[in-house]
Amino acid sequence: MDNRHFARAKIKWPVSISTDDRSTDGVTLNLSPNGAYIGCAKPLRLNEVFDMTIDVPNSDSSIEAQVEVVFSNIHGPDDAISPRGMGVRFLKISSQDRQIIAKEILQHLQSGKVKLDSRKLQLLETLIIDPNGNGNGGGVHKQAG
Repeated sequence: MDNRHFARAKIKWPVSISTDDRSTDGVTLNLSPNGAYIGCAKPLRLNEVFDMTIDVPNSDSSIEAQVEVVFSNIHGPDDAISPRGMGVRFLKISSQDRQIIAKEILQHLQSGKVKLDSRKLQLLETLIIDPNGNGNGGGVHKQAG
């Protein structure tokens, strides 16, 4: 059973990762309003916190977030089933940026390419309507995306 709060979508957006030690690039392999799986050659270690910039295609904007590594495929296989990378949750992200992600995911899910979970779809729609979350739309979330 998938206990993630929000729906995820297989959306590939370029990512820049910046830590105190290094900078590297990657790509989102799936994305939710609460986090992402980032495909990259050298994933960071579990619980590492860093700044990440997501470039939004067909837009002049980018998404800035502070994230924490909640899963890291450093030593496992690098294949279609388990691509090299890391799962991150958003610790700090603006409500507007979270809303941009939610809108893109909703469009992706409504394209008919994937099976919809009506509860998660409703949460996305609520986030788009009320990004500051009198429900769960805005602010910092503890749960992985």
